Amino acid sequence: MISNLQFFVLRSNILRFFVLLLLFYFFSKKINAQSPYAPLNVDYHHWIDRLDIKSGGKIQNLHSSLKPYPRHVLAQIADSTEKWDNLSKVDKFNIQFLKDDNWEWSADSLAGNSEKAFFIKKLYKKKGDLYNYQNKDADFHISPVFSFSGGKDQNTEGTPFFNGRGLEIRGNVGKKIGFYTYFTDNQALFPTYILDRVTAFNAVPNEGYYKRGVGQRQVDFITARGYISFPIYKKVIDAQFGYDRNFMGNGYRSMVLSDNSSNYLFFKINTKIGNVQYQNMFAQLTSEVLPADGQYPQKYMALHHLSWNITHKLNVGIFESIIFNRGDSLKNGNFDFRYLNPIIFYRSIEQQAGSPDNANLGVDFKWNIKKRVSLYGQIFLDEFVLSQVRNRSGWRGNKQAGQFGVKYIDVLGVKNLDLQTELNIARPYTYSHNQKYNEYSNYNQALAHPLGANFYEFVGIVRCQPFPRWNFVSKTIYAQYGQDELGKNWGGNIFKNNSDFVQEFNNTIAQGIKTNLLLAEFCATWHIKHNLFIDFRHLYRKVSTDEKATNYTSIGLRLNFAPRQEMF
Repeated sequence: MISNLQFFVLRSNILRFFVLLLLFYFFSKKINAQSPYAPLNVDYHHWIDRLDIKSGGKIQNLHSSLKPYPRHVLAQIADSTEKWDNLSKVDKFNIQFLKDDNWEWSADSLAGNSEKAFFIKKLYKKKGDLYNYQNKDADFHISPVFSFSGGKDQNTEGTPFFNGRGLEIRGNVGKKIGFYTYFTDNQALFPTYILDRVTAFNAVPNEGYYKRGVGQRQVDFITARGYISFPIYKKVIDAQFGYDRNFMGNGYRSMVLSDNSSNYLFFKINTKIGNVQYQNMFAQLTSEVLPADGQYPQKYMALHHLSWNITHKLNVGIFESIIFNRGDSLKNGNFDFRYLNPIIFYRSIEQQAGSPDNANLGVDFKWNIKKRVSLYGQIFLDEFVLSQVRNRSGWRGNKQAGQFGVKYIDVLGVKNLDLQTELNIARPYTYSHNQKYNEYSNYNQALAHPLGANFYEFVGIVRCQPFPRWNFVSKTIYAQYGQDELGKNWGGNIFKNNSDFVQEFNNTIAQGIKTNLLLAEFCATWHIKHNLFIDFRHLYRKVSTDEKATNYTSIGLRLNFAPRQEMF
């Protein structure tokens, strides 16, 4: 539960938030509208992917590798697609959902309207808002958030459950400054495989700080997100400042920047010129959690990504990121202001600084074909020496990761039967570094893939939505990775110093203790009302080094709460 200190901090942050909001309002009289962003949500992303593929290029200037999406973009897509002639009844239902969920930005004046309001017609006038207020100067939405689930796992003592509840608030001031805040207080008794991960990383997956509850098996944690978004120059440049997560890529996983870790503080600038979107992001990360002495050393990330829609069907992106830590004797990180340059090649700055930082480069792409198929992929270069790659020496310094995937919608002509397959690979020692705290991580968790490095992974996802309110998703993940032997670093643990390697050459993927992981999950979801869902879920998990498999069956009810991703 929330302590007095946590409540005081929360109240102080809310006051600061609204002070910043007023300042931006008074200094932004002549700038254009800016909407909040929709939270990261795999269902949202899939619906947009479907429409993007079916459009055959009709949806222009969508940069789907940069998530989350602004709400005004989602509303524009929904408005522009509803009259297409190749839409199924289910597609039209999902489009209406997008319009209702982002009604304040939709051109449809009826979007979001409830059939019946409550309490003297003040509550739920709109489907997605417990309460909303709107005039020419302000727009305000408040909604409850909760998720309750329980189930059975033969490997877990007691009954696994999750209990989260809180509030979500969003809106804008004068259609200029968007704002968003989200808060939930959560308690959980996770299945044993998740609890083992909490213990191993000293963090709740995707969350971070936690306290032990009853019997030291339950965990208690708070999820808090919040930001403001505002235009800088007309419709060309906008910015976002807040505390949240981001996702970069078109896959189920991301080998560049995923939502695997905890929330972090960031400042993000988006520049859009024609078919090009250029994003700069500067973030403050938590290097390590040291509860014994109460210290949480900080580090920083600077990242830029250029996304170019070469044609209406082909997108190519290039990116560069730097993880750096200018720590002092008290383990306090200091920001290197040289990385604030939004257009410079970061690697050159890193070399000028004596190469103490973790510099990374890469590319990504997406190619939509025949209104049915989308190919996508990523290449992540931590270190790359072409001569060593050519001679196939297995040099430990060649640290790369990659992804290739295919999305196929309306499989064999069956409406709303969609297939996604994905291959992810990371060489040993990728994402790690030879300087303490410069690994590619945040709050004891990988910024990219939950397996870290030194693995192969195959992902298969089948989605079927036979009726508007019924959705079935089956996921199968098979991975092979290498674990470390006692006292040896084979390159899978990104938190270990990569100067402490076993061998200079002849390194191979999944070296060390070769381990096989099989994950299979089936989820049936009934959409009761707007953003209110019942989920029936079964998960099977087997690791070759474990004697017992996990069979976890659960049922849950959630409102305005994105599905938790626990496939690791």
